[in-house]
Amino acid sequence: MTLWLGKEPLVLASQSKARQTLLANAGIEFESDPADIDERAIQASSGLSAPGDIAKFLAREKAISVSIRRPRRYVVGADQTLALQARIFNKPAGRAQAADQLRALAGHCHQLHAAVAVACDGKLLFEHVSMARMTVRPLCDAEIENYLKAAGDAVTTTVGAYQVEGLGVHLFEHIEGDHFTILGLPLLPLLAFLRSRHLLSV
Repeated sequence: MTLWLGKEPLVLASQSKARQTLLANAGIEFESDPADIDERAIQASSGLSAPGDIAKFLAREKAISVSIRRPRRYVVGADQTLALQARIFNKPAGRAQAADQLRALAGHCHQLHAAVAVACDGKLLFEHVSMARMTVRPLCDAEIENYLKAAGDAVTTTVGAYQVEGLGVHLFEHIEGDHFTILGLPLLPLLAFLRSRHLLSV
């Protein structure tokens, strides 16, 4: 059952299955139209170094770029960065890089910064960023290899090489933060904005 009141579906500028599932479970009618931008090039040219600022900037760029080609539609952009002290992680390029990331994260607490932005006709209407703290338990090489073997190609689809909604939960000893932030979409602030625009029936 949908709770969406908009004349046309919301547009999600992402192909993330986790974000799509969150919107669907919240009863929001939406279409997925991923942003066609070079995230790493845009990040480099922005001059930003704070992980929360980077996530907010990329979410904004995704929402605005898709809203330009989807006139009169509300477009949601989202991004997530992982920071371990001064080091910022990107999605691993392959299994070897995934293993390297997990070795670096093992035994330490890192931060996930998740940002969401809403745009219409190229104009930013809303943005929000939130953070979760994730403590990975100490892991030996054999445990990392066993996890990578079990998780398969999924390890290259998310920053940090894990999905806490799946097998990645085995990597952690403590998690502090909002569940939706961890999955890459601060849903509660987004829902509050949509309600303020009279786009939801609840």
